[in-house]
Amino acid sequence: MSGLVAIDPGRSKCGLALCDGAGQELLAAGVLPALACLEWIQAWSAEQRCHTVLLGDGTGSAPWRQRLAPLPLTLTLVPEAGTTLAARRRYWQLEPPQGWRRLLPEGLRLPPRDIDDVVAQLLLERHLQRPLQRDHCQWLSAAAAAP
Repeated sequence: MSGLVAIDPGRSKCGLALCDGAGQELLAAGVLPALACLEWIQAWSAEQRCHTVLLGDGTGSAPWRQRLAPLPLTLTLVPEAGTTLAARRRYWQLEPPQGWRRLLPEGLRLPPRDIDDVVAQLLLERHLQRPLQRDHCQWLSAAAAAP
């Protein structure tokens, strides 16, 4: 059973997340340049690891609709409203603050890295209406090429 992919589209970088077919576990995630995201999606599609792409409807979604059109995938636009703040909260749930960051009020905590991958995960979770496990997630990086 193939899974779902979510993209938090951006101009220079994008959040990418892949979940299993049962919609229980996040299999891969990362913050990558647009071309690298497309390469991963093409590879997953060729391997039949995904059948549907959830695309955030915010800034940068129009070029992604064109990029994804030739692929044999179902494209679903999903609302991105409020995902940045929600992803910040979700990040701290996934990675509890350590050291001095624990002392800051939640509203003042800024994640120490880009969290576009968490936004993509939130798009998946909102679509599935449940949280995803991240125990065995493969972390994608711009340096690692798609399989």
